[in-house]
This record gives sequence, structure tokens and C-alpha cells, in this order.
Amino acid sequence: MTEKSSIYVGMMSGTSMDGVDAVAMEVTENRFKFLGRAEKAYSDLLRGKLIELCSSGPDEVHRIQYASNEVAKVYASVFVELLKNNRLALSDICAIGGHGQTIRHRPDIGSSTQIINGALLAELTECNVIVDFRSRDLAAGGQGAPLVPAFHEACFRGAVPRAIVNIGGISNITVLPAEHSEESICGFDCGPGNVLMDYWVGKRKGQRFDVNGQWARTGTVSERLLEELKSEKFFFHKPPKSTGRELFNGVWLEKKIGEEADNDIQRTLLQLTAESITDAINQFADQTREIYLCGGGSRNTFLLESIRELNPGRLVETTKVLGWDPQDVEAAAFAWLAYRFDKRLPGNVPEVTGAKGLRVLGALYPA
Repeated sequence: MTEKSSIYVGMMSGTSMDGVDAVAMEVTENRFKFLGRAEKAYSDLLRGKLIELCSSGPDEVHRIQYASNEVAKVYASVFVELLKNNRLALSDICAIGGHGQTIRHRPDIGSSTQIINGALLAELTECNVIVDFRSRDLAAGGQGAPLVPAFHEACFRGAVPRAIVNIGGISNITVLPAEHSEESICGFDCGPGNVLMDYWVGKRKGQRFDVNGQWARTGTVSERLLEELKSEKFFFHKPPKSTGRELFNGVWLEKKIGEEADNDIQRTLLQLTAESITDAINQFADQTREIYLCGGGSRNTFLLESIRELNPGRLVETTKVLGWDPQDVEAAAFAWLAYRFDKRLPGNVPEVTGAKGLRVLGALYPA
């Protein structure tokens, strides 16, 4: 069995708010070894409560406390399943790196809230728990996001300039110069990933997401609506930048909808995601030769096709061709961040977040 000091579990629940992904990974200074994964969807009840917390409402303190405990319980159940399914013992695990569930992201006021009761998670799992990865970067003047580019650099740098695009609720990009280049990496949020598509298919079809973009395929892009959506000021901001449901949400969308048919709206939202990713690459990383997608949105085959169509001179694939299941990359990043905290090594990239310097990220709840 691998020594305990090198095995970490990363756990991630993103802005799509669909559930928790967990990855066990052996981590050393220059090596990552995937050991296993587990996942669990949020119940409709919990997901609804989490989405409600993304905007102001009555009795928020109580509702946040309740949801923090419920998120910790889901994380704990996924952790137990991860160990069981992959024949790992609790004594094998050095620490859990838990992202928690983002409900507010306000870097403009130096704040970002990922709810999870870290103390309860440590109590339920009897394992060291590291959470609150964004606060230190924010305190140093950064955006607190995205945090995965440091892991992307360690894991995915290649012979030619690459972009690693994570498509969750929000899409974010890591721009990786060719290996041996002295250029710095770049990373930032591009705009909506799945969040608007999920909202619309949920409202009109009662589904959590549009499987493989099947509904979007039946529609036609509304150029009027697409132009209106792309006029949002965020798309024109220079990095570092990050965003969330505070901006891209159902209220924002409904204000821009006209007389378009429901399926045309879904098709247009998919095109918005594809174009905002491509526009970001063209504007800030035009030397990119290869694009690799990860996150839940990479499973949307129509979205993948649309991004390929917009990038005819570039290779567009998922991270699967690089040896990583697209669904595992973000959770693996938090296993790596837990390792970095444990060794008191910095986990942020100041060029990405805008922080004043390198910082150790996270807060520990001992077993």
C-alpha cells in the first residue's frame, strides 16, 4: 500500500449544483497517480435550497447553516463510497480537500462563500479536512478564482500552446504556454458554461440538464438574442476576472428574451457558451493550438461539436485523450491543493487571480 502521506482525496461541487465528485490521488512533488473516484447527485430538495441561497432571501443565516450541514453529509457519504469502491482504508488517506458549494462569489468586495461544515465533515469521516481554499487569495487582493490553473499547469503542459477549458456552471480557461517556454500561464472565467442552459431546460422541460444538447439541436440560433447576451460587460473585461450566478442567472436571461421559441433559446444559450470560450481564447490566447475540455459540459456532444466548428485550425478534444476523465479533473485539483496545503506550499497563481503573491490556501479541521 502506498504510504499514507501521499494519498489525498479531492471533493468538488461546482456552480452547476448537481452533486459531488470525489477523486483519490497519490500525490508527490512531481507525480500524480489516480486511484479511484465516486460521485453522488444532490437531492432535488437540497439542490433547490442551494440555488435559493445564491440570491438574498429571508432567514438566510439559518438556511446557510442547514445547507452547510447537509452538504457536509453528502461529502461524507461520497467519501465513504470512494474508500469502499476502491479498496482504500481510512488510514491510507492523509487529508480531504473539500471545495464546498459556492453560493456567492463577490471578489469586488473581497468575498466568496463556499458553504460546507468542515468540522462536521471531519467528525463524520474521522479524517483531516481542508476547506476554504479561496479566502487567502482574496485577502491578498486576488479574485479567489479560478484555482485549478495551478494544477492544470502541473498536469497538462505540453509541446505546443494549450488551453484547458473547464465547463461547469461557469466556464473557465487555463492558457498553458508550450513546455520550456518562459511565458507565464494565464487563467480566468469566460462566462456561462452550463448554468443558463440548465436553467432554461429545467424551466421548460423539468430536466436538470439537456443531455448531449439534444433539445438545443432542434433549435436555431437567434442572432438577435445572441448579440444581446454577448453585450454583457463581463465579456469585455480583461483578466484577471471571475464570475458566478450573481451575474449569469435566470433573472439576467429573462430580461433579454424576446419572442424566440423555447428550443431556439436553448440553441442560442449553447452557442453563447461555445462563442464566449472561443472569443476568450482568440482575444487573450490566440497562439493556442490545442483545446482540451473538462467538467460536466464536456459531456455535451453538441457543445463539443460547436466549439470544434468555431476553432477549425485547432485540435479540440476532451482531457480524456491526455489520460484524465473530464469529470475527474476538478476534484483531482482539490486533492492536489490539499497536498499543497499539507506541505505548506502555495496553491494560487498570482498571474491568474491577481493576488499580490503566492499564498498557501486552505484551512484545516484535524481528524
